[in-house]
Amino acid sequence: MDDDALPAWKPTLDAITGARHGGQIAGVLDQLKELATRYPHVAEVAYQLAWTLDSLGHEAEALPSYEHAIALGLPPNEQSGALIGLGSTLRNLGDLERAAEVLASGQRQFPDQPEFAAFLALVRHDQGRHGEALQLAMETLLDTSDDPGLTAYQRSLRHSLAALA
Repeated sequence: MDDDALPAWKPTLDAITGARHGGQIAGVLDQLKELATRYPHVAEVAYQLAWTLDSLGHEAEALPSYEHAIALGLPPNEQSGALIGLGSTLRNLGDLERAAEVLASGQRQFPDQPEFAAFLALVRHDQGRHGEALQLAMETLLDTSDDPGLTAYQRSLRHSLAALA
């Protein structure tokens, strides 16, 4: 196989994810499971299986596929998505401590991606750490919004947030 050739699994995975993006999410699950069986050491396949299971509300089934995909190693854009998916899934399954660890790790790995703070805010809320949750959510909003109303009051809002800490 020359360097420009696609891996054997790639065209099939692309077709499956294309169908899923076209709204055929439930219909691709069996295809993804079969592909994951044929290519158990391909992180991208494991990640797409986890994402699909998660999207269908099968978080407990998605969990090992997220963990497997991350352990195998993913390209950065998929790694960040897998960490978000894993953290969110852990939260939905009630493992709040581990969810917080995964999302905080994602924040460190991808500091320019505010979605980690947003998901971590949900975990902190569920942990009863409401002040920290509000602070994370508000800081994320203020850091990412260019809304004129928010920017006009940004200094005052940040001052109020400092009092929460």
